[in-house]
Parts: sequence; C-alpha cells; structure tokens
Amino acid sequence: MNKHLQVYKAAEKYMRVRKNDVHIPLSYKYALKLIEKYPNADADLAAISIILHDIGWYSIDEDDIFKKGFQSENFMQSDVRYLHESEGVRLSTELLKDLGYSEEFIQKVAAIIDGHDTRNFSKSLEDEIVRDADKLWRFTVTGVSVACDWFKQTPSRYCNRLETDIIPQLHLPESIEMAKADLAETRKELLCDVI
Repeated sequence: MNKHLQVYKAAEKYMRVRKNDVHIPLSYKYALKLIEKYPNADADLAAISIILHDIGWYSIDEDDIFKKGFQSENFMQSDVRYLHESEGVRLSTELLKDLGYSEEFIQKVAAIIDGHDTRNFSKSLEDEIVRDADKLWRFTVTGVSVACDWFKQTPSRYCNRLETDIIPQLHLPESIEMAKADLAETRKELLCDVI
C-alpha cells in the first residue's frame, strides 16, 4: 500500500468532524500538484503533513469548532485553533510512531502542524506547500459549498472573501495561479455574478 494511503487510512477515524473527510483529500490533491512543481521539496513530509494537519479537530466539541473557530471575531487566534494544532501534533505523533516512522520525521511533521493556522509565517518549503494546500481546496465548488456554511455566508460573499482575504495569504506563485483559476471557475459554476 502506498505509504501516504497507509497514513490516510490510519488517520481516517479522526476525519469524521468538520468535513475533514472532504477537506483533507482535496487538500492532499493540491499538495501533490505543488510537490510536482518543487522537486527539491521532501514529498513525503509535505504529503503526510497535509494528511494529518487537521486531525486535531477530532478532539474538540463540534459546536465549539464552529462558534469559536470560524464565527467569532478574531477566529484565527481563538483557543480552539491553537487546541486543534496541539491536538494534531499529539495525535499525529502517536499515529506515526505506530506506523514505524522515525522520531526525526515525526518531529518535522509536528513542526508543520503546530501553527499551520495560527502562525503568520512558514518554516520551510514543505510548510508553505501544506499551508497553501490547506487553503486551495476552498476555491473549488466543493470548498465554497462547505466553507460558506462554516462562515455563515452566501457562496458569492464567500468567494469575494477568498479573493480579498485568502489569496494574499498564499505563499507560492503556483498556488496563487491555481486559486485564481479555480475561483473564476467556481464563481461561474455557482452563478456568483447573478446570485
């Protein structure tokens, strides 16, 4: 079995919250696209980190996730955001140890997961890939459909937010290109110029 899929399968039980069973596979696809553009990146580190980056949401009450983590003022610095990162580090460390990964590799994954939402800088190319892939899925029809509900916004308003607030947070030029292309297609498919 592909080692990425082995990690995915081991983490599956943690993905049944906050639509992570949709978010993570789509983000993984974007990470693989970005990895292709950066052959000097550690592909396994970036791919496994994106698979595990949000499993910490599993440990948090779902009402708190949405009320504190998405709908409060200053939601990006809410306690649940920090908690999902620290829980993600804890759960991914246990999971990767059980799968036989080295302590060095586990620490690198943990360094990416810790702060992937709350830190305003990246630590490495692999971190940039994960941070961008984590956001890029939102530009798809599926991403807009899911996330506009999280933020209690219409698809059109959420698409506008993606353009003004999320594109400037992307690190890699290829990510910006993908985001703009996907957003244009999503706006067209969801008739955002009409409704």
